[in-house]
Amino acid sequence: MKRLMAVLLTGMMVFFAGCGNIPRNTVQALSDLEGKKIGVQLKTTGDSYATEIKDAEVQRFAKGRDAVMALRAGKVDAVMLDDAPANVFVKEYGDIKILEEAYADEEYGIAVSKDNPELLQRINEALDKLQSEGEIDRIVKAWIEDGETVSAYDGQTKDSYSGGTLLMLTNAEFPPYEDKLEDGTIVGIDIDIMKAICDELDMKLQVEHTSFDSLLASLQRGTGDVVMAAMTINEERLEQVNFSNIYMSAKQVIIIRSK
Repeated sequence: MKRLMAVLLTGMMVFFAGCGNIPRNTVQALSDLEGKKIGVQLKTTGDSYATEIKDAEVQRFAKGRDAVMALRAGKVDAVMLDDAPANVFVKEYGDIKILEEAYADEEYGIAVSKDNPELLQRINEALDKLQSEGEIDRIVKAWIEDGETVSAYDGQTKDSYSGGTLLMLTNAEFPPYEDKLEDGTIVGIDIDIMKAICDELDMKLQVEHTSFDSLLASLQRGTGDVVMAAMTINEERLEQVNFSNIYMSAKQVIIIRSK
């Protein structure tokens, strides 16, 4: 019994000593980011922005959640991420928060191969219709404001589709835009919006997960028909693929430790 108590006491001492080693937060404003360690998800807009910060040491992670966990462990000073997933992580973990001032505004689009202008035109027509009817806003509100976690769209119920199947490539590590349930089902804002688009096109939606940094290369190789992954439209990406009309605007924010 004494030996067990000694082991438990030693474990507790190590645990609390480890907690004490986490440095206090040194980022209180955007101007504090110079020279800091900044965590980002690889090849995201946050990665591009953080790279431009003077003397910053950018640490890249395959998943946004991994960057957040590094922040909580004191391995980075801040994380740059899109506002919606940032809010998801802040609600999940009580020891982090978001700076009030956003770092930048951004606009999302659906990526389509430059070899498929007809599909791009049809997607834009479907988007225009869904936006004018308020369906896009309804889906976004359900996920961001109402706390939806599975689906905010009831379509895609037909047995067969005259337009065949549309394969959407995404990265299911970016809630609430894309996430993976315990049974492997990929859900989120982008999936619901693409379901609605596919219903307009009379196509069956198929969703495939891959790493964010390989999405556009996979699209260019013809592995999928579209990429939809809360992807910001920028000049570098426009050199590789075409983008649909903007379907959503967001912000790039900074997550820091609460203390």
